[in-house]
Amino acid sequence: MEQHVITFRCNCMEMENLQIRQLSSELANVAKTELNENPAKIAEDIEYLRKWLQMQPHIISRTDDQFLVSFLRGCKYSYEKSKEKLDMYFTVRSAIPEFFYDRDPTYANLTEAIRRGVTLPLPKTEKYNSSRVMLIRHGVYDPQRLGIQDIMKVSYMINDISMMDDDNAIVCGQTILIDLKGLTLGHVGQCTPSIIKKMTTSIQEAYPVRQKGIHFVNPSSIFDAVFKIFYNFMSSKVRKRIFVHDSFESLYKHINKECLPHEYGGLGGSVQSIAEEWEKRLMARRDWFIEDGKYKTDESRRLVKSKKNEELFGSTVGSFRKLEVD
Repeated sequence: MEQHVITFRCNCMEMENLQIRQLSSELANVAKTELNENPAKIAEDIEYLRKWLQMQPHIISRTDDQFLVSFLRGCKYSYEKSKEKLDMYFTVRSAIPEFFYDRDPTYANLTEAIRRGVTLPLPKTEKYNSSRVMLIRHGVYDPQRLGIQDIMKVSYMINDISMMDDDNAIVCGQTILIDLKGLTLGHVGQCTPSIIKKMTTSIQEAYPVRQKGIHFVNPSSIFDAVFKIFYNFMSSKVRKRIFVHDSFESLYKHINKECLPHEYGGLGGSVQSIAEEWEKRLMARRDWFIEDGKYKTDESRRLVKSKKNEELFGSTVGSFRKLEVD
């Protein structure tokens, strides 16, 4: 594989001009001890990725400091892993346009999906240095009115904003809570193996957010068949972190009630209020989402094709049938 040598100088002025949020002392300690972050080298590390991106003719990327530091933190400051994840982040945007393009939150279908609160990062964390809980409720939308593409588009819109704004999610990771209440055959019928593969590949391979656990509540017989497909597409590491709970009491052993919404016996506000707050946040970023559509890959300009890229953009681009998920 072709190698590039990147050289540059990073001075004190660059450190002063670094445009990233200052972490709380608790998160800064996690970043240092668990993610290998060295505050004195952050500007240098960001500049390394920025110059690497400039040398990749196939990647059309945003290069702001906060965006790049998210990948460094999510990859524990491994340059190679950060580059691979950045490449895949923009690759899937071109490979799965139904999830990542036309993301104007004022479009009727997207507005309805947002208001339904299918995907909601919960505002409270157990401690200042704990993972962000992401609540997912597929049973709350009407599958005759909305398609899974609408739901996933909003989900990734929220993930993109969280990646930019949520230090807890990037530094401490994400815990996913999937509520199966209300799930019908109509919902299940939308979750084809191809769709599930695209979903799991995007989250595991492209986003710099470490998955700390996946918890299912309100299981039903309808879910069994989907779970088997879902499970097969997860990495071995994530499989060990999957839990199915038959009661909220079982859930509380893993997620503190302080973080959970009232509807789950918690102290973290109502689901409706959380959904309304996220609607405001997404609508406020409308111009950002419209502008964000230009960031992707141009595969005709890719200099070095890895095995994964060949599989993504070969005959299986639509289904991901051959893509191996690590």
